[in-house]
Amino acid sequence: MKKLENHLIGIDQGDVVLFSDFEEGGEMWTGAGPRERRKAVRFGQPFRAAPAVQLSISLLDADTQAAVRAELTAENVTAEGFEIVFRTWLDTRIARMRAAWLAIGALEHDDNWVID
Repeated sequence: MKKLENHLIGIDQGDVVLFSDFEEGGEMWTGAGPRERRKAVRFGQPFRAAPAVQLSISLLDADTQAAVRAELTAENVTAEGFEIVFRTWLDTRIARMRAAWLAIGALEHDDNWVID
């Protein structure tokens, strides 16, 4: 559990296109085996510390001839941003992918004193 020790809480959100491989013949559409895409996200302003980040699939355009195998995670979360990571494997073919994200965490405030 993440405890927020601050009365100033920030919520930032967005919706990010991770790839559109159908038009370009990219590896998520034409490839096989383990594949991965990463997309860096910067928050509108930094949080006081790494926030909690929630991801959801907002668009998934997949071939239905094989099972849809997908993993969507937030990695390398810092106060300034994070990476959206999408993975698939075996014979799954993904044409397009978009991810929605939500970050919640404490923000800096004048009452947050740093005492040496």
